[in-house]
Amino acid sequence: MTARILVAYATKKGSTAEIAGAIGKELQSLGHEVTVKEMKEVMALEKYDGIVLGAPVYMGKMIGIGKFVKRFRERLAAKPVAVFAVGTAPVSHDQKQIDDETRLPSASVAPQQPASTALFAGVVDPEKFGFFMRKMVGAEKSMVGDFRDWEAIAAWARDLPGKMGL
Repeated sequence: MTARILVAYATKKGSTAEIAGAIGKELQSLGHEVTVKEMKEVMALEKYDGIVLGAPVYMGKMIGIGKFVKRFRERLAAKPVAVFAVGTAPVSHDQKQIDDETRLPSASVAPQQPASTALFAGVVDPEKFGFFMRKMVGAEKSMVGDFRDWEAIAAWARDLPGKMGL
């Protein structure tokens, strides 16, 4: 059965948008009709059978998802929803950070229970940061690079229709 799926994302530097696009392509390859859009461009949810939401993690919070969830709370509650976050925790060795960021996708749509959640590593590129963030990355000697695991992203996307009942 072909499902109509919206992959809506918030992004700050583009990494989450690229992950959303990869998820959309994977779902399309499975035969689904997929729309990939930035959350602020989404006007309605009625035509979709399932919703995938994604947002980056900054300073311990998923940014850009709160307004979307508040705006569409009732419509989201009537549809299967999956949520992914993009942050640095998956490549850190800080178990508290990993635990905290792993909880964010579910918390972002609470009290609704998402059909599936994921936390993916993103990109840390100081060239795209403002002065303050560059200094913070330098002071903390943060890892720099593209840490996205495209196979893990594709595998999660392939499992979504089954988990969402689509």
